Formats: sequence, C-alpha cells, structure tokens
Amino acid sequence: MLNIVLVGVGGFAGSVMRYLTGVWVQQWLSEALFPFGTLLVNCIGCFVIGLVTHIAETKGMFVHEGRLFMVVGFLGGFTTFSSFGHETLVLIRDNHMAHAFANVSAHLFLGLLAVWLGWRVIALHGN
Repeated sequence: MLNIVLVGVGGFAGSVMRYLTGVWVQQWLSEALFPFGTLLVNCIGCFVIGLVTHIAETKGMFVHEGRLFMVVGFLGGFTTFSSFGHETLVLIRDNHMAHAFANVSAHLFLGLLAVWLGWRVIALHGN
C-alpha cells in the first residue's frame, strides 16, 4: 500500500509541475506554433531521470521507495511523451511537416542528450 501512495503522491506533484511549466511557457511564448512547453518538460524529465538513476545505480542513495516516488511517480506525472505524440500528429494533420519533423528530432536528440548530461553531472561532480 505504501508503494501505491508514493507513486500517487509523486505523480500528483509531477503532474502539477508539468501543468505549471506549460502555463509559464505558454505565457512566455504565447504566439509559438512549436510545442516548446512539452519539449522543455520532456528535457527536464530526461535530465532528472539521468541524475536519479545514476545516483541510485552507482551510489546506492535512493532506496526502492525513493525511486518509486521520484521515477515512477513524479517523473511519470511530469514528463509528457503522450502529449508529444499527440502534438506531433496534430502538426502532421495540419500539414506543418517541418514543425513535426523538428518536434520529433528535438525531443529525440535533446532528450537523449539530457539523460546523458544528467549521468555526467553526477559522474563528474557527485563525489
């Protein structure tokens, strides 16, 4: 039962943070066609999962419950890969092929880069 509560509370917090981040980006870039809010959330989520998993795997600092809360709960609620898929299909449907290609490319490249950077930050400075 504790595991379910940890995932649920983490998911709630992550979802609220995703919403607030999206609102902030929309206010900042109100005229943008490109889904920058989703890209930002996914890159932050990828970076944080890189940090957390590296710490958990190399330092043993996250107990099972901590990983459930942070990775499954918070980051599961925070990242928006399903939104990414939907937004990309809308761009394709509306014949914005260049934006759709840029969206897929940016999420893939920057997401992988962010995970790698998260690992590197801890590997270089986590001692």
